[in-house]
Amino acid sequence: MKPILAILALLAGPAHAEGFALTDLSGLPTDGTLVGGGSYIGRAEPARLTLMCPDCPGAPVVDAQLGRQDDGTEDRVRTGETTFAKLEELCQARDPACRLEGLEVAPAVGWMTTYALGSRSAHTVVILRDGDLLTLRIMSDDPAVARSTAETLIGTLVPQVVGE
Repeated sequence: MKPILAILALLAGPAHAEGFALTDLSGLPTDGTLVGGGSYIGRAEPARLTLMCPDCPGAPVVDAQLGRQDDGTEDRVRTGETTFAKLEELCQARDPACRLEGLEVAPAVGWMTTYALGSRSAHTVVILRDGDLLTLRIMSDDPAVARSTAETLIGTLVPQVVGE
């Protein structure tokens, strides 16, 4: 009887990952609620949320996209094979002023880059969980507004998408 149980256990295959808790962004508010208020306008679609506030200080723009990235990056970051310092080196190869910091977004892994985009300040937030990818791009005329908008979204949107 025991060999049969062992064979059945092997046939069951690996456990499947859960991925993100929220896989459809179309129900999210577009009125600025996620970024702490303001006269935002936007559009929410299943895989994309776009917010902009032309009348706000710094005229911030937010673009959030859901996707997949199952090329092994997540596992390499989790195991430490790819460090945040190495990711920052890659970013700085394109823009020497680029900065990267790791984020505490468990059970996902994530990081945020900071860089200039023309005359604007920009942040890109990358969140990975079981191959699911959330990318947030935040731009503003004011570096402080870009950063505070990114930090607010990390506290409001990211937990909703990642789940527990």
